[in-house]
Amino acid sequence: MSPTARTLALLRHEGYTAQVVERFCPYSRRRIDLFSCIDIVAVRPGQTLGIQATSGANHSHRRDKAIAEPKLREWLLAGNRFEIWSWAKKGPRGKAKRWVERREEIRLEDLAEAVVPEAA
Repeated sequence: MSPTARTLALLRHEGYTAQVVERFCPYSRRRIDLFSCIDIVAVRPGQTLGIQATSGANHSHRRDKAIAEPKLREWLLAGNRFEIWSWAKKGPRGKAKRWVERREEIRLEDLAEAVVPEAA
């Protein structure tokens, strides 16, 4: 099961209506995310959440990529939320490992380290 499928299942369990918004481009053979950083959009009353779903090993890379994306600022300024969800098998040594999600919310203040275009 992929990180995206695990994320969708958990979102729906938590009461969200969720949809994958990335698409595959056959010409470049790449996946293209909504606003270059969102794989899934989830909604419930009063809340819209954009999620980047990934493996545990890629969490920090996806965070750096999202923070550097200017379109994420617009997403957040519109009142939406954005989180990175990564999945890894974890558990005590010698015991069965279980899939565990790590959630990290990215806020406007987290984007301060990224380059901000000057207002005209």
